Amino acid sequence: MQGSSPHRHGSIDFDPAVLADVPDLDHPNELPHELDDIKVEYHPHSERPSTIHQFSDFSRSRPLEGQVPRNNSPWEPFRTRLDFEVAEIVLEAALTKEQTNRLLDLVHQSANGADTFTLQSHDEVRSLWEMASQRYTPFQKDIVSVKHHDETHEFEMHYRPLWDWVLDLLQDKRLAYHFVFDAQHEPWTADAFWNAQSQLPPDAKPLAFILYADKNKLSSFGTAKGYPIIARIANLPVHIHNSNTALGGGRVVGWLPIVAEDQKHTRKKSFVDFKNAVWHKSFYQLLQSVELHSKTGYWFECGDQIQRRLWPLILILSGDYEEQCVMALIRGLKGKFPCPICLVPRDEQSANRVFALRTTFNSQDVLRTARAKHTEKEQEEDLKAYSLRNIENVFWKIFLADVHRALSVDRLHMNHEGLWEDHLWKESLFWISNIGREAAVKLDANFDALPRWPNLTHFKAVMSVDFNDGSFHEDISKLILFTAQDILCDLKSKLGYLLLRCIRYYIELNIYASLEVHTEETIAAGRATLDKFSELMDEYITESEPETNKNWNFPKKHMITHIFDDILAKGATRNYNTKPNEKMHGALRKIYLRRTNFKDVAPQILRYDHWLLTSTSMRTELDDHVRRATNDPETNKPLDIEPDPVAHVHLGSKQGRHSFSDIERTHGSDRAFTNFRTKLNGFLNVFLPQNDIPLPDGPGRVLRLQAKDQVTEFRFLRVNYESMVDWRMRQDLLRCSPSFYGSPRFDCVIVKTAGKPFIARLVYLCGCLISDTDLHLAIIHPYDVGISVHRRRDVDLGLWRVHAKPRSSSEIISVRSIIRGAALTKDPETDGDYFVMHTVDTDMFLRVKSLQT
Repeated sequence: MQGSSPHRHGSIDFDPAVLADVPDLDHPNELPHELDDIKVEYHPHSERPSTIHQFSDFSRSRPLEGQVPRNNSPWEPFRTRLDFEVAEIVLEAALTKEQTNRLLDLVHQSANGADTFTLQSHDEVRSLWEMASQRYTPFQKDIVSVKHHDETHEFEMHYRPLWDWVLDLLQDKRLAYHFVFDAQHEPWTADAFWNAQSQLPPDAKPLAFILYADKNKLSSFGTAKGYPIIARIANLPVHIHNSNTALGGGRVVGWLPIVAEDQKHTRKKSFVDFKNAVWHKSFYQLLQSVELHSKTGYWFECGDQIQRRLWPLILILSGDYEEQCVMALIRGLKGKFPCPICLVPRDEQSANRVFALRTTFNSQDVLRTARAKHTEKEQEEDLKAYSLRNIENVFWKIFLADVHRALSVDRLHMNHEGLWEDHLWKESLFWISNIGREAAVKLDANFDALPRWPNLTHFKAVMSVDFNDGSFHEDISKLILFTAQDILCDLKSKLGYLLLRCIRYYIELNIYASLEVHTEETIAAGRATLDKFSELMDEYITESEPETNKNWNFPKKHMITHIFDDILAKGATRNYNTKPNEKMHGALRKIYLRRTNFKDVAPQILRYDHWLLTSTSMRTELDDHVRRATNDPETNKPLDIEPDPVAHVHLGSKQGRHSFSDIERTHGSDRAFTNFRTKLNGFLNVFLPQNDIPLPDGPGRVLRLQAKDQVTEFRFLRVNYESMVDWRMRQDLLRCSPSFYGSPRFDCVIVKTAGKPFIARLVYLCGCLISDTDLHLAIIHPYDVGISVHRRRDVDLGLWRVHAKPRSSSEIISVRSIIRGAALTKDPETDGDYFVMHTVDTDMFLRVKSLQT
């Protein structure tokens, strides 16, 4: 669009009207116009002529807002305005599917008059949460004063008195019958609990705390950090005390102050001592409420209305290595004795040897002796000789609390994020890269080719990807044997192959350490694996040192030597694994990002966390109320509902009914379906009499299925099985589908026989009705061809190789003969050979061990 300038240059001798109708002789096709008129020129492709508009009319010719046609239903396609506005809140708040359904259900309840909704404002909601949260011990704030260079510094310590917090749990009737107060010599809490009770008066009952602390960033951007203390009660079963949302699970009980770095003093010994002193003095505010009771006990009527003399003790301290150094008040990596548990010299940490243990008594004696010296230099020399600091340890105030025995080997930080991620994995990448680019490409391809398996990450690439999550590294370690066995082989990399042999025993050691229940046999097997790992590592360290120049004397290499002593003392490692506590950092970060103004955040975070505790308790009580309302008041069993026993197997994802002729035509190119009907006739004529199911045409009359007869196809199989580890029920969800999320997926299973179980792949799942009996069957492809000669590499790496029968040798079985699912991965070097992935979980590990023997 082009137009003349709207500016006027008036003159007393000039009248524009005089020239209005005078033609322009120089431009005969020009439209007549006046000064200040607007000329609109259209693009030539539009084939529209230019137009002239008077300036005063041009702006008025544009449509006004009031002239735009109005949409009388701007909320469409939502049916009503209320529908849109509720959906808008759901979108803005990023509610999950479950939360959205709960909100909509509540809206409908109110609309239908099923309940009354009275809340009016955000302030009212806050005040009601404040009132409701009074049922639990609230947080309080104390000021902690600590001197540094003759200057007193003050810090805020937020905490719930630990004793008041635990009494809240003890008087809760919903938890009362879950508490265990007497030590048991079985997989409960092992020797430490037993020994503690032995030192108490006969009428005393140990009340054991598990305490965790760790400093962590509150967001991925910015510098804000939080320092929560999380408490759990070891007297509750592990599935309760290791939960983070259920009643009786882990709970934030304190928020330690963080000493800001001062560039004038950072890394100086006096400043490091100052930060440690702040930590211990602040932690005492939390422990102060249990200090007296740890020496005298405390009579209390629990939720089961039984009075007990409760005796608090600190059974387990959980944290990463840096946190353990603070708890034990040792000098860390550069100290002469860097282990918080024993006195291993700094340059002997790679050795698998037993060293003198630290004890509270010895640490107190060293500090007392050092402080008796006349000069600061002499004091420092005495303390450095044991790598201790000149600070009173807060845990010395609690009776029977030996901090060095309470500290525990944490698999997350010591193994997954430590020995594996920082050392064994990096060494593996070094040797693979040393072979060449093709080896790196092949490793990524091998990882991508692995089958998908529940609770196991599927990696498309690992060589050039940095993973900052210990769970990812745990999964990589479980899979590395299957993906690197044809890369780090003896012919291509002698040292890489030796490292892979070390990794084999590291993986087995880690699995033994992760068992949920231990026996004398598993402890012995775990110790033997540790010895073998250490033996091979000594060989690898000696032979690789000229090329790698790596120092293997570091705490996370040494700490694994304590792992089975810890299990004997404190039970399975899941009792003190930091993973459940680390997960709570995520919830605290969400509160920080969504519920604070980013200033003075500790009280805001803790207030909201306290409301969540209240909400969890009320939800548990409400759900119990609803359940009781629908139960028989005498038997407490559901009314008019038949009990549903847990079936060993269950078929799902029904696809419809298909005749045998249709099946054989659809799968004509798959040799597994060759003579399907004939095979099924043969199977049923044996299976039915063996299981006391009458043949349709009477005893002795052979069953002959016809081509027109039909079966129902299924593509999902749920298998419930008893774990070999803790004898509890576990579940595998298996697929038998030509298209599962766009790709074929046919999972493998372990099949029970009269002899030895074998591995097979699911080919087809179906159900058929014979003599009023529903039969659930599977076509399987067996992988049970005998391997006559075991390859050296398989033996060295602990691999179980299986070989597939010809596809035409498919068999039909009842799905009830399936023990559990299995994961198999191809051996890229031998067609038809597969490796059983025995590292996917602890049950599979023990099953394969038993089958291999």
